[in-house]
Amino acid sequence: MKEIDNFYLQKEESIKSCLLAIRDIICSQDIDLTSAWKYGMPFFCYKGKMVCYLWVHKKRQLPYLGLVEGKRLDHPDLLLEKRSRMKIMLFNPNEDLPRQAIETILGQTIDLYKSGEIPLRK
Repeated sequence: MKEIDNFYLQKEESIKSCLLAIRDIICSQDIDLTSAWKYGMPFFCYKGKMVCYLWVHKKRQLPYLGLVEGKRLDHPDLLLEKRSRMKIMLFNPNEDLPRQAIETILGQTIDLYKSGEIPLRK
């Protein structure tokens, strides 16, 4: 079994289900978004460039979507916390996911790469 699969399987049920649902939303956004295991966590890359990742907040014990270039995004659901570049979106695993907000944020993020504002590797 791959490390990326173990990451999800080792979580308690509500968090596991939440993370898997977010993963499915991410993967459905663009054909060029792929999943990868980097830095001991599941990352999602657009044409080889790291875009976002999934993790569980250490203090709050809530799953979250981390956006590598989050500082370039302005959305009320995104938190900067003590990060200089990345922003996160926290989720309550016992509530419905805000699918529309996730898709909006991911769409804005992917547009940064498609527009060339964030250069892709050559």
